Amino acid sequence: MIYTVTFNPSLDYIVSVDDFTLGRVNRTTKELVYPGGKGVNVSLVLKNLGLENTALGFTAGFTGTEIERGLKEWGCLTDFIRIPEGMSRINMKLRSREESEINGQGPKISEEALEELYQKLDAMEPEDVLVLAGSIPNSMPNSSYEQILARVQAKNVRAVVDATGDLLVNVLKYHPFLIKPNNHELEEIFHVPMDSQETIVKHAKKMQEMGAQNVLISMAGDGAILVAADGSVWQSPAPKGKVVNSVGAGDSMVAGFITGYLKSKSYEEAFHMGICTGSASAFSERLATQAEVDGILEQMGWK
Repeated sequence: MIYTVTFNPSLDYIVSVDDFTLGRVNRTTKELVYPGGKGVNVSLVLKNLGLENTALGFTAGFTGTEIERGLKEWGCLTDFIRIPEGMSRINMKLRSREESEINGQGPKISEEALEELYQKLDAMEPEDVLVLAGSIPNSMPNSSYEQILARVQAKNVRAVVDATGDLLVNVLKYHPFLIKPNNHELEEIFHVPMDSQETIVKHAKKMQEMGAQNVLISMAGDGAILVAADGSVWQSPAPKGKVVNSVGAGDSMVAGFITGYLKSKSYEEAFHMGICTGSASAFSERLATQAEVDGILEQMGWK
């Protein structure tokens, strides 16, 4: 089974306004509402690509109820822990001449609720996949990812971590199966400009020396690079297409990589699937579908 953990899931309220202007009433031309948060996005795309998975995390209030309902309607399994006070956040994404976001806070997570999550993860079995994605709420200890990976380390679980800064660096000692920093996040970690493929590969290999198995670096319109556990290095430019939605593209890349690897056990195919799935979400108003991914795979000559 694949498990995704989203500590602070959201309802994403995505509105389009032709010419948004501050200080006056603006009317939408299009609206979308669906479950969000990085781990939730991974769950949704995995399901679109035909892989069963279970979404874990914390929900609260009427917004939490709607997040769970939306995931189940999509076909995902859920096992969220309900927080008795507060409400799950609403994240507003405004699409106009520029994209803007206003993200909510979410409920306070107690030590008891966090321990309940740890106990759910204790049921994981060898070869299960665990996806930890996104930031940690202020109410939780910064060591939460470390505590989770330490707890499941003996189970031979494939851990996937999509986080930034120390949150990512501090889990490398647990040898995650996959990490997915982007080139800017690599710059922040190493304090070196990532201005060439050689520099990016060099520092991805340093991440491997620190413990990571596979390092997938996303570079937006410049494509992506994979430094794989077997020593191979894969690079590709970004597929051609009009970017409609930047929300969830990185999460979709993670879902595509997991899908490609589990279905083929090939790093090359996993890499190709990751790039095409991330791009399919970027080129769509919603998250990537199998048909959209297949179309980009054909465009790139990989199918």
